[in-house]
Amino acid sequence: MTALRDSRLARFLPLLLVAPLLAGCSRAPSVDVLGSFFPAWLVCFLVSIVLTALVRLALLRLRVKAALPILVYPSLAALFTFLLWLIFFY
Repeated sequence: MTALRDSRLARFLPLLLVAPLLAGCSRAPSVDVLGSFFPAWLVCFLVSIVLTALVRLALLRLRVKAALPILVYPSLAALFTFLLWLIFFY
């Protein structure tokens, strides 16, 4: 009985492993910019870079120094990217 069950499992195991990969092949959201389609995450990333630069200018104007700018500004860019994605495309 277990040999029969093992052979069925061995036959269906590749299908079970591939099925989640095939389910993720849906259409990715894209944005039309002057006739060219760009991935939505790229648009979110570019806007987040601009927002991060504005935050940096605001912090410089207020004379606030970031403790570790090499970590603060990329983290802000990632935060803005994820927030924009969630707000506009989720």
